Amino acid sequence: MSPRYRNGANQAGRVIAVVADVMALILGLWILMYLLEANRANSLVQFVHDTAAVLAGWSRDLFTFDEAWARVVAGYGLAAVVYLFIGHAIANRMHRH
Repeated sequence: MSPRYRNGANQAGRVIAVVADVMALILGLWILMYLLEANRANSLVQFVHDTAAVLAGWSRDLFTFDEAWARVVAGYGLAAVVYLFIGHAIANRMHRH
């Protein structure tokens, strides 16, 4: 593969990794805000919660622990780990080719 195309693949891989990192950061931030009982009337807290809820829509009610904090950590944490794993796996694969 020519260096020109390889550079484009590297850039695309970096973008994918950064997007995955940002998604995981938002999910992790919501977990932290939830555990620290952040003021849900605050607009930043609302934004982080709403964004995290969309990102973790598929995993947020996956677990049925008795404790609400455990459900939040497991559901949103799983989404963060999956996004990091898949995003970086795709980025690494693009970097190799």
